[in-house]
Parts: sequence; C-alpha cells; structure tokens
Amino acid sequence: MATRQNSSSGKQKSPRVQVVLPEELCAQLTFLAKKESRTVSNMAKVLIQEGVDSLITEYLSKSEESTNTSHTESFRSSLETQQSRRLRGAPRRIKLTKP
Repeated sequence: MATRQNSSSGKQKSPRVQVVLPEELCAQLTFLAKKESRTVSNMAKVLIQEGVDSLITEYLSKSEESTNTSHTESFRSSLETQQSRRLRGAPRRIKLTKP
C-alpha cells in the first residue's frame, strides 16, 4: 500500500512506494536514467507508467473484443430464432428534404 505524507506546509505529498530490486535490474535502471538525464526515481516512475498504460490498453481492447463478440452472437441468435415474414407491397421511396 502506498503511503502519503504531509509536507511542512500541511499539503499532502505524492504517495510513496518502496520497491526492492535485484542488483542487475537496479544497474540497468541507473544506466537508463543517466542516458535520459533523469533521476533513478523518476526513471522508475516513467517506466512504471508506460507499463501500466500498456497493460490497461491491452486489457480494455480484450474486454471490448469479448463484449463485441457476445453482442454479435446474441444478435445473430435472436435473428435466427425469428420466423421469416413476407414483405407487403413494393418498397417505399424515402424523400430527402434539403435544409
């Protein structure tokens, strides 16, 4: 759980999270931070944000696909269960009015 502290002015600071990293991963993070002229903490924040955004996008796209598929299947099955009816008369023309 992230902890939130108050500053000396009483305003709340951003939530803090502690993470324990293996030496190799910490070295890679430090390398990337130096390459982009960032602090290690800021680089970790950027990478976490990119990963979270990517996973949320992936999750939402899978959710939409499953929802669309279920709607399509239910619509198709309802159409297939309907009895066919004969149309009466010739099709009507639609008049479009100009504004």
